[in-house]
Amino acid sequence: MKRKGAPGPLRPAIAGAHSKGNGRQRRLESELQRVLAELITREVKDPRVGNVTVTSVALSKDMGVAKVFFTPFVSQHPPEEVHDGLTRAAGFLRGEVGRRLGLRHAPRLEFVFDDTAEKAARLTGLIDRAVAKDAEDPTN
Repeated sequence: MKRKGAPGPLRPAIAGAHSKGNGRQRRLESELQRVLAELITREVKDPRVGNVTVTSVALSKDMGVAKVFFTPFVSQHPPEEVHDGLTRAAGFLRGEVGRRLGLRHAPRLEFVFDDTAEKAARLTGLIDRAVAKDAEDPTN
């Protein structure tokens, strides 16, 4: 007889091995990301926002706060201005998210500029330069 909660084909041996949070929290994060991406694209009229990619959403344990990670996509405005525009629209977005997802208490939205792509490009450049330098130096 199998123990209740024992690792099986659908359960990882370590709780949270694939993602943090419970199933409901992960589903809500995914739905928040989908709805926010649509709302920001279609409903936010602030010219500072422009085209924004919502890269991920992280909910607090009590689901009261959602950190929304974003990257401006070919924007004419610097990330700080895009952040200001999104922060200004946060109340509207929170209300719409609550209505569209049928939430009694929609989480407070905190927008965070996601600079992972920039960091990755910088690291790739550093690696490329190091490899090129090694190729030029015949002593190695």
